[in-house]
Amino acid sequence: MNYGLQLYSVRDAAEKDFAAMLRQVAAMGYRMVEPAGFFGVKAEDVAAMLKEYGLTASGTHTGIKALTDDFAGTVAYHHIIGCDDLIIPGARQSTAEEVSVLVDQINHFQPMLEAEGIRLHYHNHSSEFLPNKDGQIVHDELAARTRVLFELDTFWAFNAGLSPIDLMEKYRDRMRFIHLKDGLRQNFSDPQSRAQGKSLGDGEAPVAQIRKKAIELGLGMVVESEGLEPTGPDEVRRCIEYLRRLDAVD
Repeated sequence: MNYGLQLYSVRDAAEKDFAAMLRQVAAMGYRMVEPAGFFGVKAEDVAAMLKEYGLTASGTHTGIKALTDDFAGTVAYHHIIGCDDLIIPGARQSTAEEVSVLVDQINHFQPMLEAEGIRLHYHNHSSEFLPNKDGQIVHDELAARTRVLFELDTFWAFNAGLSPIDLMEKYRDRMRFIHLKDGLRQNFSDPQSRAQGKSLGDGEAPVAQIRKKAIELGLGMVVESEGLEPTGPDEVRRCIEYLRRLDAVD
């Protein structure tokens, strides 16, 4: 089974030496990477690194601002590194006005990106599944008012009290990738409570069942583990070792 890695998981290593980080994660067995920024590395150099280490860019986490500030440059960077999927990592959506702005931006840029052969996705946190200040469920708004694809972050959906597996089934025609992620859920009745990220298999999320559903639906699985415990590479190594144990049972 091929797994991808959201490179935010190894941001500590990436900012020091982007090439060495890619070499490390490839050696661990990851076959796809999902950059969340390029640390000033030129697209041509990233493309050469990906080729050298046998990696592909499954998508990038690229904010709306990159599209509004430099659409042509953003598209060119994606073409050079061979990436056909651009994923909005999140956006302001706490009010109905902010949601409408986001909807308009998605509906403006999606056909422009499609004309360039690039698919547009939206990545959720928990807030998209909880009422905003105006009572909207933002994920529902995006589903109804746009054609954007969804990169389901399965832990954040789980943290919001939903079943990631049910969401994968519901939006199966609007998904190509999921974030495979684990952690300890937030207690929303306690203002001091916060969700806590964990390596795959060390938290409360139904990671094994989510993996099986992703395989059933033919979805790409991108690992994200944010804790840097004790370093990003250490944490993502534990994640892929856990997945390889699951692979061995299948």
